[in-house]
Amino acid sequence: GTAALIWNEIIREKVTNFIMNQSKEQRILNFVLQNAVRGDPCSVVDAIDKYCSQKEWAMNVGNEKGLILDKTVEEANPSVALELGTYCGYSAVRISRLLKAGARLLTVEFNPEFAAIAKQMIEFAGVQDKVKLLEGPSEEIIPQLKKKYEVDTLDFVFLDHWKDRYTPDTILLQECNLLRKGSVLLADNIIFPGAPDFLNYVRKSPHFQCTNYPSHLEYMQVEDAMEKAVFLG
Repeated sequence: GTAALIWNEIIREKVTNFIMNQSKEQRILNFVLQNAVRGDPCSVVDAIDKYCSQKEWAMNVGNEKGLILDKTVEEANPSVALELGTYCGYSAVRISRLLKAGARLLTVEFNPEFAAIAKQMIEFAGVQDKVKLLEGPSEEIIPQLKKKYEVDTLDFVFLDHWKDRYTPDTILLQECNLLRKGSVLLADNIIFPGAPDFLNYVRKSPHFQCTNYPSHLEYMQVEDAMEKAVFLG
């Protein structure tokens, strides 16, 4: 798995970026703009999956773990959801297509280049009325959610950003009183590349009830999993 990622993420990507004079993320967006249907989020998700499984690997949640994400979102039926780590907007589009009328998703992205791509992806999918993209570090944005973004509590949180931020940001969500009894956290990539500190924290905490969903790394046959942690109050 590590060797495959080094090849895809570093060697192959850098060479292609140099030859084409554009980023992989821009290529993903271009493929979607040319092959998906404007205003159809399912078509956008399918186009990204097609590109990343057939042409260039990318760190979206992907089609296999995407089904776990879908099921968790449908069960949580959130009015207010938070995503940490937007990347190209794949999971923001995937989550928002399942939201009930009047519900909203706040998605946080630290990288301005990724945020610019994601903004175009979200608008092309036609879900911009449901999704608010917040650009900056999660540790700065989370404490602003209540006052600046009028969030009372979060019904659903998807953790898919820097793995070493999973635990401190979960603690921050608790300290800022953003979790209520029944709030659902879903964390991606807990085996590969791995988030052992997060697993240790939520599984040992009396405040969370955890469920593990074995799966595979997006677009690869590398073992991975997602962890659902329901806040008990």
